[in-house]
Amino acid sequence: MVDHGGVPVEVGGEAGYAVRNARKTELVEAPWKEAPTMAHLFEQSCDKYSHNPFLGTRKLIRKEFVTSSDGRKFEKLHLGNYEWETYGEVFSRVSNFASGLLKLGHSADSRVAIFSDTRAEWLIALQGCFRQNVTVVTIYATLGEDALVYSLNETEVSTLICESKLLKKLDAIRSRLTSVQNVIYFEDDSNDEDAFSGSLSNWTIASVSEVEKLGKESPVQPSLPSKNDIAVIMYTSGSTGLPKGVMITHGNIVATTAAVMTIIPNLGSKDVYMAYLPLAHVFEMAAESVMLAVGCAIGYSSILTLTDSSSKIKQGTKGDANVLKPTLMAAVPAIVDRIRDGVVKKVEEKGGLVKNLFHFAYQRRLSAVKGSWLGAWGLEKLVWDTIVFKKIRDAIGGRLRYMLCGGAPLSGDSQHFINVCMGAIIGQAYGLTETFAGAAFSEWYDRKVGRVGPPLPCSYIKLVSWEEGGYLTSDKPMPRGEIVVGGFSVTAGYFKNQEKTNEVFKVDEHGMRWFYTGDIGQFHPDGCLEIIDRKKDIVKLQHGEYVSLGKVEAALSSCDYVDNIMVYADPFYDYCVALVVVSYQSLEKWAEQAGIEHRNFSDLCNKPETITEVLQAISKVAKATKLVKSEIPAKIKLLPDPWTPESGLVTNALKIKREQLKAKFKDDLLKLYA
Repeated sequence: MVDHGGVPVEVGGEAGYAVRNARKTELVEAPWKEAPTMAHLFEQSCDKYSHNPFLGTRKLIRKEFVTSSDGRKFEKLHLGNYEWETYGEVFSRVSNFASGLLKLGHSADSRVAIFSDTRAEWLIALQGCFRQNVTVVTIYATLGEDALVYSLNETEVSTLICESKLLKKLDAIRSRLTSVQNVIYFEDDSNDEDAFSGSLSNWTIASVSEVEKLGKESPVQPSLPSKNDIAVIMYTSGSTGLPKGVMITHGNIVATTAAVMTIIPNLGSKDVYMAYLPLAHVFEMAAESVMLAVGCAIGYSSILTLTDSSSKIKQGTKGDANVLKPTLMAAVPAIVDRIRDGVVKKVEEKGGLVKNLFHFAYQRRLSAVKGSWLGAWGLEKLVWDTIVFKKIRDAIGGRLRYMLCGGAPLSGDSQHFINVCMGAIIGQAYGLTETFAGAAFSEWYDRKVGRVGPPLPCSYIKLVSWEEGGYLTSDKPMPRGEIVVGGFSVTAGYFKNQEKTNEVFKVDEHGMRWFYTGDIGQFHPDGCLEIIDRKKDIVKLQHGEYVSLGKVEAALSSCDYVDNIMVYADPFYDYCVALVVVSYQSLEKWAEQAGIEHRNFSDLCNKPETITEVLQAISKVAKATKLVKSEIPAKIKLLPDPWTPESGLVTNALKIKREQLKAKFKDDLLKLYA
């Protein structure tokens, strides 16, 4: 087997240890010569795969509400089969939308914002804007009011595209928006738009179908962009302060697309991709760009409808994955961890023969996966897959062959879980909004855990020494330092923020752009990158010990009681503390077995014996993962309520927002040090 990996390379800019992908001696810039922008690529792909299914959405059969024992109402959906539009049909809709947008009154030199959950119309609107060289501002549907107003006003958006259910949110901030003139909404079955049309009457309001009809009746010639034109201003879900708008060019998008196309094995028009992550996030936009470039079918879903047991799926009906039966999907580590934890808990609950058989089969398959790759196949694999793992795989359709994982480090346990229980290859990706997700990507045959692979063929990755933190490119046995990404995927900088742009973006003597990530990495001998730290997460304690907060959090997240965790270190003390969102099921199960009486879950979290139990479990995991004493939280605060993107305490990729958490739980942190 050919081991591609990465090889050292001489590059310009600041001195460091640089590596390129071994597949290509020159950086890849576009999937093919005639596709310098996403508008060109999209048109050519739709022409090539004209009759192939492209975008699929499940038909809503019925919506109902159920009432829980405590009186709360929950929406449940009964969904039908996927209904598909072909590449040719979607291209017609995109062309009509592009024309209708201008006929509605949108000026081609002003910006459009898309404020919506992921759905087929999101991609149609995006490509429609690209067809007229209109820059799109992407905004998370979960963004708070202040950040939403800031993003729309800063980019002087004149047309806002949103879901009808978000019109209420829009109405509440209408008086604070300075540039919006047009609102286009995605129709759905709730008819929420009728309730707000009057109060939004000072804007031009139209549905997507009305805009498409307008464009079909009065077509406008396309105005295709160039590779250096700004395609998207993507607001990061960053963990500190107000969001920053990253200016992404068409060249950035096609470069990452071209690079990933060379990495995923046997990628083609026979594949089916499940789309459910936010399209406003760089990971999902990059993934869907790759899928449309190779003619894949894209079926839309959501976290709330993904599986048969998802919260919005009516009991007794099928979740999206069971109907779509995808061969490809993307996931962030938090979602993979939830899938793994859910399976393990179900197995533990069944106990007896089922539990013993699962663990025996898992260890047999895990040994094969860790050993010879060829040993992972054969008759024994067929037996265990049929007897033990088939039901687990059927939960996401039974056909998954490849999972793209990014957004944060993936634990080795979760990676092996996907390999064994799902029977799928997992490709770990490393990238940032500032590099349009294009930095590193693991090879399909790489079974080592904790690594993100070699640089993508569109990028170089350089390590630059960070002497203050003790990470040097001269370190043995592997060079270490701050990760700096250079190449065609590196974006144009931050919108209206030249100071910050100059701080982290550099142009070398050859004209190549480099982005200083703030992440710390090390290169293995085969040219594969491992993320080992982050500059902003390192705190120096009272006696000089360094604590890497992210490293500790990653280690402790494997504790059964931990649903989420933020470690905090005050430099005036010699120990760290932690805020722990506890797992409801695990803690209630312990309380029942231990005979701990409590009024409710909050009461249970505050009991001294509960805190002692969780702290002991955390300390056990810490020692097993070889954390030193200064890295193990000496005190903890247990929190009963989960951290969600809606609460503003985690990003849409489910990474913690450290500054927001510190502000919200300031008093609790002070008490832990009292």
